[in-house]
Amino acid sequence: MNKGKPILDACCGSRMFWFNKENPNVLFADIRTEIVEAKDKSCKTGMRTIEIIPDIEVDFRDMPFKDNTFKMVVFDPPHLNKLGKDSWMAKKYGVLLPTWELDIKTGFEECMRVLEPYGILIFKWNESQITVSKILEVIGHQPLFGHQSGKRSNTHWMSFMKNI
Repeated sequence: MNKGKPILDACCGSRMFWFNKENPNVLFADIRTEIVEAKDKSCKTGMRTIEIIPDIEVDFRDMPFKDNTFKMVVFDPPHLNKLGKDSWMAKKYGVLLPTWELDIKTGFEECMRVLEPYGILIFKWNESQITVSKILEVIGHQPLFGHQSGKRSNTHWMSFMKNI
């Protein structure tokens, strides 16, 4: 099921932060496969193409992988809950459902489940609408370390290790 790949990107979207978007060591997964045109005021034409083409369609809340399958998991779930459903941001990043707290907690636990013992989970969160402190409360785990990035330092990259 994991096609012999040691890394899982549990919600890859358009693979935008990967240096190599075809990295042979990564199983790119997402709940959707689509190529869409979306409005983008920053683009010359006013429209932008978004390609979400995972290797496998997977709901991060209920993944079909065996326990202890991957050495690393990347978890970059949707982080916005106040968007128009046809907006550029919604198409690019996805939108949190009203059940977002349960969804994020369940997704985090699924990512930990499929990690090998002492495997690493890289968790990315943008706190423009929901704070990192709220997310850490929801998932019930503290990161080993992390880094803030972005224009306003709203994006947080956090590292977790699966303890046995």
